[in-house]
Amino acid sequence: MATDTADPKTVFSKEKIRQMTAGIAIDPARKVELNELAKQVAEQFSSDVVAPRLITGVARLVEFLGLASISMLIYLIYVVPQAGMGGLYLTASILGSFLAVAAIQALDGYMMDTFRSYVAQVSKAVTGFGFAMLLMVVAGFFAKMGDAYSRIWFGSWIVCGMVFLTLFRAMLAFRARQLMSDGRLERRAVIVGGGEPAAELIRSLESQQNSDIRVCGIFDDRTDDRSPPVVVGYPKLGTIAELVEFGRMARIDMLIVTLPLSAETRVLDLLKRLWVLPVDIRLSAHTNKLRFRPRAYSYEGAVPFLDIFEKPIANWDAVSKRGFDIFFASLALVALSPVMIATAIAIRFESKGPVIFRQKRYGFNNQVVEVMKFRSMYHEMADPDAKTVVTKGDPRVTKVGRFIRKTSIDELPQLFNVLSGKLSLVGPRPHAVNAHTANRQWDQVVDGYFARHKVKPGVTGWAQVNGWRGEVDDDEKIQQRVNHDLYYIENWSLLFDLQILFMTPFSLLNTESAY
Repeated sequence: MATDTADPKTVFSKEKIRQMTAGIAIDPARKVELNELAKQVAEQFSSDVVAPRLITGVARLVEFLGLASISMLIYLIYVVPQAGMGGLYLTASILGSFLAVAAIQALDGYMMDTFRSYVAQVSKAVTGFGFAMLLMVVAGFFAKMGDAYSRIWFGSWIVCGMVFLTLFRAMLAFRARQLMSDGRLERRAVIVGGGEPAAELIRSLESQQNSDIRVCGIFDDRTDDRSPPVVVGYPKLGTIAELVEFGRMARIDMLIVTLPLSAETRVLDLLKRLWVLPVDIRLSAHTNKLRFRPRAYSYEGAVPFLDIFEKPIANWDAVSKRGFDIFFASLALVALSPVMIATAIAIRFESKGPVIFRQKRYGFNNQVVEVMKFRSMYHEMADPDAKTVVTKGDPRVTKVGRFIRKTSIDELPQLFNVLSGKLSLVGPRPHAVNAHTANRQWDQVVDGYFARHKVKPGVTGWAQVNGWRGEVDDDEKIQQRVNHDLYYIENWSLLFDLQILFMTPFSLLNTESAY
């Protein structure tokens, strides 16, 4: 490993983490009591954050669409009544808007420090747009296409575009300042490992201009002189076991491990404990004597890191997945509404009690969410805590219940959970908080079980369409479910979601373990 061509992806692969720490007993679900200081800090950082790269991405998209729309609107109002339709204007609108965004980008107009100042960002946005328009004039001159375009259209586009950018940037500056004052426009980091390496890292991060990383505290198992209670003004909030609980309560974005890479076994032990959290995990490399390939490093300013785990489905991926969920869940509710109405009527006719059954299950980041289902049991025999596993011929299940459980119709109300944001349409299935096999809860059966909660749970998932649905009566079944869930998390894409969605109706034909 100690060569200048080492690859951290092989040194700290997920498989090696599992192998090196296979004998370590870890229970991420076990509640660890945080000390009062850690609780206060967790509460301080309990609000959701807005990723800076998401803000900059939205700014680029809005300005591109805004400038292109202004151009086409002027074209429709002024040019079309006189000259009719033409494709040249659409091409010019798209090209000019793209050049404007590229020029603003080149002037650092989409940097977070620029958003802090209204004057700076307006000047950069207007200058970038003006330069793009100048390029359009030069291109039109050399292409001898000046007469193909209306001068009124072009001049109006310049004036209206600058007004639009001025107003939009004013709104953006106000919103950015508001988010910054609320502490929501930042990346929250926790340092894992104290002492002098942590002190050097914090000093290096704080020396970076315009850094959006905010250190929330330090966690370390050591209690001797190597890990004092306060490091350059930041308190040690607890141990590594307490960090997992802290990560459930606070909205943090990344964990930075400051231990030397030469302590491979100890680093792997830490990663084994922490990879269940939905955060970026990085190894600080600024003081390390071991050297990897230059492309192996990522940088925050001039501070190098080795990226070990990345938060799955983050930033724009999360936005696109949420849009996917809303669109297809709404479509499914409309298409399946007759089935849902008929099911509700059948349940009410057969037995007394509410049509909808609510059950607490594990959701994103191990948080408990309430999931809706059609009631499939007699109301007086309902088991909301899932203390008793449903088995074949279970007398608690009604006749209607047996049918809707076999066909998964009982899961359809979860489409409303999708619209509310508690569930995703596709993802690891949410399990009941007391789910167990042979009197052992599933987190005790499967090593790394809670890593499946690094993403929002789904109505359907990769495990279900591969036949792993229904009763879990042995360790192999839950192990296979978790393996498929982790595969889904590590290989997610919208196309993968679409594939699972279209495989779901066919997978329901397999009712062997569904009762």
